[in-house]
Amino acid sequence: MRLATYTWQDSDRVGVVEGDEIVDVSEAAPSMQALIAGGDAALERVRAAAGRGSRQKLEQVRLRAPLPRPAKNVFCLGLNYKEHAAEGARSRGVELRLPEYPVWFTKAPTSVCGPYDDIAVDAQLSTRNDWEVELAFVIGRPARRVPKERVYDYIHSYTVFNDFSLRDIQNQRGGQYFLGKSLEGGSPLGPWLVTRDEVPDPQRLRVVCRVNGTVKQDANTSDMIFDIPSMVADITRVLTLEPGDVIATGTPSGVGFARTPPEFLKPGDVLETEIESLGLLRNRIVAD
Repeated sequence: MRLATYTWQDSDRVGVVEGDEIVDVSEAAPSMQALIAGGDAALERVRAAAGRGSRQKLEQVRLRAPLPRPAKNVFCLGLNYKEHAAEGARSRGVELRLPEYPVWFTKAPTSVCGPYDDIAVDAQLSTRNDWEVELAFVIGRPARRVPKERVYDYIHSYTVFNDFSLRDIQNQRGGQYFLGKSLEGGSPLGPWLVTRDEVPDPQRLRVVCRVNGTVKQDANTSDMIFDIPSMVADITRVLTLEPGDVIATGTPSGVGFARTPPEFLKPGDVLETEIESLGLLRNRIVAD
């Protein structure tokens, strides 16, 4: 199923996307967080509710981020594609050293925005606004010390994410990415969650980012250094992942700061973030 959070008649609802329509299943799922926490039983209730819920055309509703305000910070991987690590090293004039372990950082939950929301940038804050297409997945049940071979049992769904970054602020902080990654309302998520059963191999998905229609990133999740089982096994050695936690899996090469000359987003640009079988985000950059 494709599960979305949307606004209709001034209220937020949960719906199942079917073609160009969305079916209201709020009677079975008052929020996306409640649906995820409810596990397989909640998904079965939603499937049943989809057979009788009211329908609207997608164009008539406002799609929000599937989890409009994640309960916790978004967990993110850095340097998880070899070519992205290589372009970063070249841009800094240093020798390439691939990470031996997953490189973790987080983004504030307030950084998340909807799939078609405008992204407001402030030139007095940063002029180095950069794009990063990423596959994200959502945890479906508490996960601690999960062996690699069981990781997919803990995944609820997959979605599209852009790890929007303020490169100057990111690089000012002695290697601490958090502030430069947490622009308020700057990181689009969505347009919906695609349940695990509809994504037979998340490690073979094309990921693409375009700016004003021009392709900037084009890769495949098979190019990751650390795959999804390795990520979850690694982080759950230390902490418990909980239902609704969002994990972003890293970005491929083609980001703006590593281009020659560097390129950055500015007001008037249109950012498109797309992953095969999962959906497309389209966000306009505006002046704050």
